[in-house]
Amino acid sequence: MTKAVKEKVLYQLNFLKSIGYDYHGMLKLSNQEVNSSMLPNNMYELKNLVENCYLCELSKTRKNILFGEGNLNASLMLIFDEPTSTEDELKSFFVGKTGEQLSKMIENVLPLKKEDVYITTLVKCKSSNGMDASSYNSCSTYLHKQIDLINPKLIVTFGEKAYQFLCNDTSSLNQVRGQIMSFKNYKLVPTHSVSYLLRNPSSKKEAYYDMLKIKSILELN
Repeated sequence: MTKAVKEKVLYQLNFLKSIGYDYHGMLKLSNQEVNSSMLPNNMYELKNLVENCYLCELSKTRKNILFGEGNLNASLMLIFDEPTSTEDELKSFFVGKTGEQLSKMIENVLPLKKEDVYITTLVKCKSSNGMDASSYNSCSTYLHKQIDLINPKLIVTFGEKAYQFLCNDTSSLNQVRGQIMSFKNYKLVPTHSVSYLLRNPSSKKEAYYDMLKIKSILELN
């Protein structure tokens, strides 16, 4: 039995134990994501499950789990591709230069404080060489469950990868940025990643207009 298979067996056993089972049937070991029907309908229980997850390669190199942070009744949900190195180091969002820039984007334009929104990532562990489809597929059901539990009025994805993976759409960010899209039953607006804006200050004007559109959506009854 390989190490990867052992980790999946342990994950399944821990999950069954957490919901009260002493015995279990045959385990289905595959590279598919966790079935959503297995996941708890409680954010704190879901977080505990994610903190003990070893389904993908990112679990081997992570320092911390970055599950999500913010208002559980938020009307606005922000989704990034993966935690930054600083977030992974400090186990917190809204830290470092990207965190400072994001705080300004929210509080200077939107009728919200950063504590009013909910922020999370496609994957909950920092990658060493860039997040790939395999890692996202292992983690995506956690994210979808988070979205349904928050039930936001609007989702904003930051960066091309966050949009493409979540919406399963290969359109470039330039094609969809700032548009009101649909994801399941939710409205979604893609915009530039904060790290991109720090590297390309000339694009901040585009992001500003995106934030104004986001503000108008949130203000609608």
